[in-house]
Amino acid sequence: MNIVKNQPDELNYQLSIEIAAADYAEPLRKRLNEYKRKADIKGFRKGMAPIGLIQRLYGDQALYESVNSLVSEQLDQFIREEKIRVVGEPLPSEDQPQLEWKAGNDFTFKFDLAQTPELSFEVGKEDKIPYYDINITAEQKKTAREQLLQQYGSLQEGKKAGENDYIIADIENEGHKAEGVYVSIANVAQDLRPAFVGVKAGDKLNVNVNEAFPNETDRAAMLKVDKVRLAELNPEFTFTVVNVKTYVAAEENQETYDKIFGEGTVTTPEQFEEKLIERIKASHEQDANYRFGTDVRRYFVEKAKLTLPEAFLKRWLVYANDGKFTAEQVEKEFPGFIEDFKWQLVRGYIMQKFGLKVSREDIQAAAENYVSYQYAMYGMAGVPQDIIRSSAQNMMQDENQYRRLEEQCEDNKAIAKVREEVTLQTKKISQDKFRELK
Repeated sequence: MNIVKNQPDELNYQLSIEIAAADYAEPLRKRLNEYKRKADIKGFRKGMAPIGLIQRLYGDQALYESVNSLVSEQLDQFIREEKIRVVGEPLPSEDQPQLEWKAGNDFTFKFDLAQTPELSFEVGKEDKIPYYDINITAEQKKTAREQLLQQYGSLQEGKKAGENDYIIADIENEGHKAEGVYVSIANVAQDLRPAFVGVKAGDKLNVNVNEAFPNETDRAAMLKVDKVRLAELNPEFTFTVVNVKTYVAAEENQETYDKIFGEGTVTTPEQFEEKLIERIKASHEQDANYRFGTDVRRYFVEKAKLTLPEAFLKRWLVYANDGKFTAEQVEKEFPGFIEDFKWQLVRGYIMQKFGLKVSREDIQAAAENYVSYQYAMYGMAGVPQDIIRSSAQNMMQDENQYRRLEEQCEDNKAIAKVREEVTLQTKKISQDKFRELK
């Protein structure tokens, strides 16, 4: 066996692995004997078929396996001895010679390999990264108050339906009737919504429900039938408005304070404003932390001055995705991919430099936080912890989800460590100016 190495630059290798017939003769003999031992061929006792027959039946497969096993061994040995920081996996060279798979032939395999650059940079007080302190304005406090009171509001009797109101209607045609149906005006198709706005008790509307309510699930629920029956119904219905329900924001009083914050926690308008400010600050801090993470990525990717084997990476992305993406698609998405890949390398270096590790407990906690957030998005607060834990564990069974959570934890740990080590340049900024940051 012989390996010829060509290294056109620091990051790329071209290998030629030569396998002579003598190199694979013994592995081939052993593999054929293994096939012979396992072969169950009619007319022969198991393992007793003549080797010539085994050769005819399994020779090509045994040759392919024997030679490729040697090639894999040589590649692995080369990577270990050269200490290559492999990107992706070795790719067959574009000038790979045609092979004739015949016992006794010599074979030459050509591969392209690439590696990541070796990183070396410091993280310390000389590194200055902005951290934004977002101002709280009177307008923000007013908006937060209105939104919170709206959130804890209720449906009340109304006179005329507005765009965000509901009507309760009896719906009927010659073939079907549904009484006391709640209809959200906001769910009516945009071009038909004006016909519903302004209606009052006793009004009648002629409505094509297929056009007004294009979502089949919503339409079936409204008509109180299963989706199978929808196609059988005449879509032209008469809506008779029974009454109108309008959503009214909660009044700012002790009952509302208790609903929002718990009994007796807030008792005055001044305390209510303090709680609003706490919430706004928490939201601003979340935005500022996200921005800080973005700035950390940019700063240290630039500081690392990474050069990557981009041509190899583009080929590998097409190869590894096995036809899912064309070279043209990879080219289009490559700028985003390369920036993420650079950060992965920088993040890994920071993790290693400071001895940071991500444990399964970290990933479990991240999964539980994600599940809790999802429940909250659907208005389901106070979900029992055992349900959250069970949902998180199910989520972690998905390999892609697990890796996403692991990367999230690595991001959090690396950025938190950087925050401890660097100099923060705190900058006061308005929310509008903050949103304009690139």
